Amino acid sequence: MSNLLYTIAVFLIILWAIGYFVVNLGSIIHILLVIAVIAIILRLIQGRSV
Repeated sequence: MSNLLYTIAVFLIILWAIGYFVVNLGSIIHILLVIAVIAIILRLIQGRSV
């Protein structure tokens, strides 16, 4: 489960980067970034390596 969470977080960061620099989809990309960052922070708080 935690590996899936990390994979989703990385995927969302990649989508954010593509959207921000190429497509510029607007505020939804930033929402995806926030979700990805929260997932990474939760993983760090739980004591697992990123």
